[in-house]
Amino acid sequence: METPATQIISVLNAYAAAVLAKDVDAFMALYDDEVCIFDLWAEWSYDGAAAWRAVVEDWFGSLDSERVVVIFNDVRTIVTPDLAVAYAFVTYRAESPAGIFLRALTNRMSMSLRQKEGAWKIVHEHTSAPADFNTSKVILQRKAVQGV
Repeated sequence: METPATQIISVLNAYAAAVLAKDVDAFMALYDDEVCIFDLWAEWSYDGAAAWRAVVEDWFGSLDSERVVVIFNDVRTIVTPDLAVAYAFVTYRAESPAGIFLRALTNRMSMSLRQKEGAWKIVHEHTSAPADFNTSKVILQRKAVQGV
């Protein structure tokens, strides 16, 4: 039997599977209709599933034959019966169709989820990356943690 915490991990696994498959419908099924997204790229926010769907369609459509493997690290969850928070470091690893590494970037991600009709739906997602204080450039690679 799945616990509430493992149900949230299942949402993250479904997120990764949908990105790998470039399946817009499966990806959007994870989100509430009234989702608010604070994404790292381009806009301050995307309000509602229709606005987010347009971004996702552009993203998946831009990949051509490449695929993106999503890897969640250091996942932490806080789960109540109706509301959950998950946060992690997430790496997006671009690969050729043959599985050859092309490039990768890592973000910090936080998600708020709520129970809706028996399923956990993402109601808020926030991705970010630190900026170098001296150059104002975003840092998209996480340094290895010593001793881990």
